Amino acid sequence: MTDLKSREELAASIIELVELTEKLRSPEGCPWDREQTYASVKMYLLEECYEALDAIEKEDYKEMCIELGDLLFMIVFLAQLSHEKALFSMTDIIKNIVKKMKFRHPHVFGDMVVENSEEVKQNWQKLKMQEKGNINKTASSIVEEVPLCLPALLRAHRLSKKASKSGFDWKTKEDVWEKVKEEFKELSDAIKDGERSRVREETGDLFFSLVNLARHWDFNSEELLRDANSKFVDRFKRMDHELNSSGIKLGEASFEDMNSAWDKIKKKTESD
Repeated sequence: MTDLKSREELAASIIELVELTEKLRSPEGCPWDREQTYASVKMYLLEECYEALDAIEKEDYKEMCIELGDLLFMIVFLAQLSHEKALFSMTDIIKNIVKKMKFRHPHVFGDMVVENSEEVKQNWQKLKMQEKGNINKTASSIVEEVPLCLPALLRAHRLSKKASKSGFDWKTKEDVWEKVKEEFKELSDAIKDGERSRVREETGDLFFSLVNLARHWDFNSEELLRDANSKFVDRFKRMDHELNSSGIKLGEASFEDMNSAWDKIKKKTESD
């Protein structure tokens, strides 16, 4: 448990950040900060989320500390905007999340007994639905809860997970794999027929079926593609270096040169 001195430092730091934000928004503060609104700030919030995520994925803990601070500032800033409109305050935000976490952890703060983390997840979902008063909602209204603003792969993962909780799901990994092959066949047929609109639709269906396959293996498709992107960037940089070592500039290299260098890098990284 945090000692008294650390608690006092934490409380003082939070208060200092809130007071700093109040000062920035005051008539004596910063003209730019005073001009900001919910609409103008929301993209900064999203950017800070992604920058924090990037630091986490890189395991750059110094950068993570900085980015989490930037993210915290955005939350405090939005709380200040809301306080000025007499909607809610930073205190309300903290009190609400403390109340919510205690309610969703009755096995810690109450008398409920759970055997494992799976029971915790099942109970969490029930309590979440109870909180929102949607225990008896239909499957369609459940999937409509998934925010439209999420990245497409993450939203597909959340949509299929929501549908699964209502019983609309394949029983086994093999069943999902058969669905993936079915969607691949439909895409292949569309490509052979040269129907652009069908290729577009079937490509989307294939993506969605792959999201379900990943979910059945307990993978998050958003994370999988982020990892694949990182791997591509790393190999592309290595390929560029390999070409330069051979006296070939990237912009002047033929596809055959690049493909040969790519295969060489791929074999090297896979053997590491």
